[in-house]
Amino acid sequence: MKPIGLLNPTALFLLLGFAAPVNANQDPQEKPPKQEQPAKPERQQQPATPPKQEQQAKPQQHPQQQPRDQQNPQQKEPPQKDNSAKQQQQQAKAREDQQRQQNQQRDNSAKQQQQQVKMQQDQQRQQQQDKSQKQEQQIAKGQQDQRRQVHQQQQDTSATQVQQQTRARQQQGTEQQSRRQQVSVQSQQEQHRQESEQRGAWQQHRARNWQSEHRDWEQRGGYNGYRIPEDRYSGYFGPEHSFRIYSYPVMVVGGYPRFQYGGYWFSTVDPWPEYWSDNWYDNDDVYIDYSGDGYYLYNQRYPRDRIAINVYMN
Repeated sequence: MKPIGLLNPTALFLLLGFAAPVNANQDPQEKPPKQEQPAKPERQQQPATPPKQEQQAKPQQHPQQQPRDQQNPQQKEPPQKDNSAKQQQQQAKAREDQQRQQNQQRDNSAKQQQQQVKMQQDQQRQQQQDKSQKQEQQIAKGQQDQRRQVHQQQQDTSATQVQQQTRARQQQGTEQQSRRQQVSVQSQQEQHRQESEQRGAWQQHRARNWQSEHRDWEQRGGYNGYRIPEDRYSGYFGPEHSFRIYSYPVMVVGGYPRFQYGGYWFSTVDPWPEYWSDNWYDNDDVYIDYSGDGYYLYNQRYPRDRIAINVYMN
């Protein structure tokens, strides 16, 4: 009866040893349910085990000789979980990077499309501007050409008119010159005749003894001719307004020389002194002054002498 009581714990250990590998193949996360330990059978009901089987089962009785993967399966669960979490994180990061690259590519593509659209718009705008500028330049050029043509026509017309006018003036000038030549010849002849007549008249009224021959207006009974207005007299007459007789029209009336000055005609009444030069009426400066009783002609070379004169409107 003693051998049977010793083999019962050994058989139980073997049964537990075989059960351990089976439980190791199950899911490590699920805890195996607690197995109820079978009640120890009575020693009398346990069959006896031969000694050879007991020796063959001895190597399986030691749990330390089992493979490491089957000794403690719960200790290897955390590395597998860490690797799976890392893989998931890497996959999530890869997906994020891929999504970010896709978004960046879309943004770049959108930017490129916007730039292309803007470039096309700029090109169209530039083309429109160039076209508008060309049209404006063509219009301006056409207007300039038209103005140039009109101006050229006006210049041609003006040049033709100027040529015609020049020819007409030349013809008129030729005719006038011929007339002037004729008139000049006649006037020279007439002038020579008048000058000779005037010289003769002046010479005829030259005194031989002026002191005894001349008479002033008081001696003649007073001046009764035309009187020059004061405003007119102050502007043309007096010692400060001298002139030369032959610079103005001269004619002979009734044998006496008559000259024009200041809008009036003057005629000498007295003879001129014999000691004056022969051509004093050409070369000497004279002036007309009113001296108390009438008008007199003064010669600046001989300021003490005066010749009585008459004044006429025409």
